[in-house]
Amino acid sequence: MDYLRDLTFKSSIKEIIDIVIVSYVIYKLILLLRGTRAVQLLKGIFVVVIAWAISVWFDLNTLKWMMNQTFNFGVLAVIIIFQPELRRALEQLGRGKLFSRSTSEEDALINERIGEILKAVNYLCRRKIGALIVFERETGLNEYIESGIPIRAEISSELLINIFIPNTPLHDGAIILRQNQLMAAACYLPLSENPFISKELGTRHRAGIGVSEMSDAISVIVSEETGQVSLAINGLVVRDIKEESLISKLYEELKTKKTTKEKSSFWKRKGGSDG
Repeated sequence: MDYLRDLTFKSSIKEIIDIVIVSYVIYKLILLLRGTRAVQLLKGIFVVVIAWAISVWFDLNTLKWMMNQTFNFGVLAVIIIFQPELRRALEQLGRGKLFSRSTSEEDALINERIGEILKAVNYLCRRKIGALIVFERETGLNEYIESGIPIRAEISSELLINIFIPNTPLHDGAIILRQNQLMAAACYLPLSENPFISKELGTRHRAGIGVSEMSDAISVIVSEETGQVSLAINGLVVRDIKEESLISKLYEELKTKKTTKEKSSFWKRKGGSDG
């Protein structure tokens, strides 16, 4: 009560600004760490802190000594193990990208990514080569990325095409994209159990729909039987989507997080046999 009584208007504003700035920095750090190995690190730190609190509360000398040693050497271990993530954060801070990104820069990155995807999809369609491309958005897909073969390369149409060429080691399964990086190939995805999905759709389509049911990811599926392209979002799929609609929908979904449901007419299922 004495602290509240001694607060002046000026000091109150200062405290509020201080709290807002710290909260914003923490929020941005969480966004930066989401979907990386650092998430597991934070869970481990939380367990260590709880163990330390228990040792202090019950005066467990041996456990307290172990926790103190962990804190002493833990910082150095974290810096060594998570050097790539720390370097990425510092690079973004140096480029001014940690706290802001201009709309024009974001649009350019999205257009470039869609352009590379479209070139690869068109090539695969003409030759009826099956493919499953998944875009990670707000929900992290690390669980599925770890099921595949890590690549962590910049997205290019040539790389995408080579991955899906039949009888190559990585052609079977999905590739997962995170922003402008191809994270992994030959990934295993959950199959949709929706009983209303057309029986004509095979495992590739059910996997693309399944991951969109479990997360906010977007799936682009190329049928190896018909060469048709399908787009799955939020557990719904539009089949044989045309190039103009695919570009428009990808740009719309990747640029902004949707807050309203799409019109059902867009998701009307079209005829044709897919595999």
